[in-house]
Amino acid sequence: MSVLVEAFGDVDAMPYRGEEAQVLGARADRRREHATVRACARRALISLGHTPAPILTDADGAPQWPTGVVGSLTHCDGYRAAILAPTAELAGLGIDAEPHAGLDAELWEHILGADERLELTALAAVHDDVHWDRIAFCAKEAAYKAWFPHTRRWLDFTDVRSSLRPDGTFVATTPDQEGTPIARGRWEIRRGFVVAVAALPRVGGSS
Repeated sequence: MSVLVEAFGDVDAMPYRGEEAQVLGARADRRREHATVRACARRALISLGHTPAPILTDADGAPQWPTGVVGSLTHCDGYRAAILAPTAELAGLGIDAEPHAGLDAELWEHILGADERLELTALAAVHDDVHWDRIAFCAKEAAYKAWFPHTRRWLDFTDVRSSLRPDGTFVATTPDQEGTPIARGRWEIRRGFVVAVAALPRVGGSS
């Protein structure tokens, strides 16, 4: 069971010990965003039966979760969210959100492989009200967030292939996995945002 807690704006949240040090010198809006997304994470922890705790980051910038929990944070202008799940169910979990708008054309070759560009063009021909490039971007980010804390392996955007489906699902693969998914996920457009969540199943578990 995963728990998603989201906010479409900042809340009056008091940082826990050590959290303020992570945003020293940052703008006031960045500090509010930082506190809000961690308040979302603590609500998720409570829903999973854990005691609220500081959400700090490690040397690589990944959130440090209490024992028995995997999760991910995301924030963009107007949206903050945390998603958590028990490690007994998932090896990794990632979330990414962006405004539902098209990417700059010059970014396509840096983010999408040639086969992905063809696939997105075909999807857009049928569903032209959807910014498929933005969904692909979020899907890759979410897959990477699920993948990295588990493997500690850096990946570029073009190292991950996202295969999107109109039913709101996607599969993420890497070339060296020979087509074996590294993560499966779901995407949704709501209130003007693309939200993508990717899950890394436990070895021997189901996806």
